[in-house]
Amino acid sequence: MLFMLIIRPYKDTDWKRLCEIHDSARIDELRGSVDLRAFLDLETTAEGEGLFDGELWLAEVADEVVGFVAFVPNEITWLYTDPEHYRKGIGRSLLEFAIQRCEAVITVEVLSGNIPAIQLYTQLGFEIIEKRKGQLTGNETFDAEGYIMRLKQ
Repeated sequence: MLFMLIIRPYKDTDWKRLCEIHDSARIDELRGSVDLRAFLDLETTAEGEGLFDGELWLAEVADEVVGFVAFVPNEITWLYTDPEHYRKGIGRSLLEFAIQRCEAVITVEVLSGNIPAIQLYTQLGFEIIEKRKGQLTGNETFDAEGYIMRLKQ
């Protein structure tokens, strides 16, 4: 499928769409890793989990926001694609964009059951450097297992 993908900075008017994307994709992220009752919507978690602490960029196709990435100089902190647009290269494009804007050492945290994300990061040169067990970030009443991945130098 050919389409024109635009990556642009976040605007306040994008908030509703960001919430829709996160809230639909977050269930897929949790599935296989954590009890789905651990789900919290973006409205609840954005501030506490630092969505706006670094750069926030959106992917747009045909004037529709279809994904977003947030990052600080050395970490990819958020990466979500609208489930209606999975497997179209949008997440990969956002990740490649973020890598170009980050500093030399880049890490990301991934839930152990989020196989599509692990595969994407691995394909772009990330490797698992640490396995962690503990409470789910943002909803600490649930146990989780995940990986710290780092872009190979």
